[in-house]
Amino acid sequence: MGTLISTILEAFGLSASAGLNAYIPLLVVSLLAKFTNLIELTPPWDALTSWWTIGLLTVLCLIEAVADKIPAVDHVNDAVQTFIRPTAGAVLFAASAGSATNVNPVLLMICGLLVAGSVHTVKSVLVRPAVTAATAGTGDPVVSFAEDVTAGFISVLSVVPPIVTLVVIIILVFVIGSWIRRRKRARAAL
Repeated sequence: MGTLISTILEAFGLSASAGLNAYIPLLVVSLLAKFTNLIELTPPWDALTSWWTIGLLTVLCLIEAVADKIPAVDHVNDAVQTFIRPTAGAVLFAASAGSATNVNPVLLMICGLLVAGSVHTVKSVLVRPAVTAATAGTGDPVVSFAEDVTAGFISVLSVVPPIVTLVVIIILVFVIGSWIRRRKRARAAL
C-alpha cells in the first residue's frame, strides 16, 4: 500500500513539474531510469531510456530554457508549450504510475494531462502576464529561471521521497495563492 501511494505521489509530482517545463522532468526520469533503480519504466515507457531520447530531451530542454528567458519569445513559447506540457505530463504520469497500478493507461494519461495542463494554465494565464505587466517584461527571465529550478527540484523529489513533493506542492500552491490574493487586494485598493 505504501508503494502504491508513493507511486501515485511520484506521478502527480512529475506531471505537475511538466506543467512548468515539459523537458526537465522527462529528462530527469530518463536519466534516473537509465542509471539508477529509483524508477523502473515498463514498455513502452522504457523508450525514455534510449540514448536518442536522452539526447533529444537535452537539446529540447536547452532550447526551451533559452526561449523562455527572452521577453516576447517566452509568450510564444508558452503558447507552443500549451500542447507539449500537458502531453509530457500525461506521459510522465502513465510511465511512473503504470508499473505499480492496474489502472488503464488512458486514465493515467488523462490524470497527467489534467495536472500538467492545470499548472501550465496557471503559469501562462495568471502568473506570467502579471509578472510581465508588473515588470515590463524584465522579470520574466528571473521567473523562468525559478520555474526551471522548481521543475527540476520537484522532478527529483518526486522520484526520491514523494511525500516531500506533496508538501512542497502544497507550500507552492499556498505561496502562489497568497501572491494572487495580495495582487487582487492591491488592485482593489487603487
